[in-house]
Amino acid sequence: MLHMMKNLLLYLSSNRIANKAAKKFGRRLGADRFVAGDTLNQAIDVVKQLNSQGLRVTLDHLGEFVTDPAEADQAADEVIATIDAIAAAKAEANVSLKLTQLGLDLSYDECFKRMKRIVARAVEQNVFVRMDMEDYARNEATIRMYEALDDVYSPHIGIVIQAYLYKAGEDMTRLKQRQPNYRLVKGAYKEATTVAYEHKTDVDENFKQLIFAHLANGHYAAVATHDEAIIQATKEHAKQHHIPVTQFEFQMLYGIRTALQHALVKEGYPVRVYVPYGVDWYGYFMRRMAERPENLTFVLKSMAKK
Repeated sequence: MLHMMKNLLLYLSSNRIANKAAKKFGRRLGADRFVAGDTLNQAIDVVKQLNSQGLRVTLDHLGEFVTDPAEADQAADEVIATIDAIAAAKAEANVSLKLTQLGLDLSYDECFKRMKRIVARAVEQNVFVRMDMEDYARNEATIRMYEALDDVYSPHIGIVIQAYLYKAGEDMTRLKQRQPNYRLVKGAYKEATTVAYEHKTDVDENFKQLIFAHLANGHYAAVATHDEAIIQATKEHAKQHHIPVTQFEFQMLYGIRTALQHALVKEGYPVRVYVPYGVDWYGYFMRRMAERPENLTFVLKSMAKK
């Protein structure tokens, strides 16, 4: 039953009609728990609060799958505004973005131009930019764009490796000489079994092996998970191999496992919270539901109170 629910939620996450319908409700579906607000000012307030608690932040202006170049230009402007706001606030924060929000599906070349403009500003403001990895169909284009940007803007640009993809290890080998800064994740999109592991145990094992391999290479690792078994395995591996905590951080999502985030900080581990904001919240929200179907209980309770 849970597997069927997860597949349904992942299907709905990329459904454009459902996305438009959801916007009419605002965030009354319960997304307030996972989204910092509609505006950049609201997001910066959250960043300051989290920083005061010893937590680092990744800010993400939500949006994906744009269908209009003007909309993609506007999204690029918003990311640049986010970079400037982080610098102005002297916040311990970086930014994440999705290439489909910047028009990847419309034109690779135009998307690349927008990315160059964004990362150039990030270099000026000394802010790190992470390119999120989306579904498998866009995996290779994302990697190619990362390589081209890293040639010019390293070390201000990073990428994501998804452990549920068979090719994840090959991608890490391909990029190894660049001394990449990865966010390592399990993966949150619905993929065919021809390209991705189907079973959680296989994904978890590959995830651990990718983390260990990246740390062994001496590169910085952002281990993005709420899975305590993966977190514990990472901590034990780092201690066993004398890997300093300055070489890695744990990353978690805003509104999820908050107590665990604070507990790790108290133990001396760097923790970064992924904080999304903006009105285009639907796809992100639905993938969070798919990752942890138990979150549906919270959402239903929230809706009942409206």
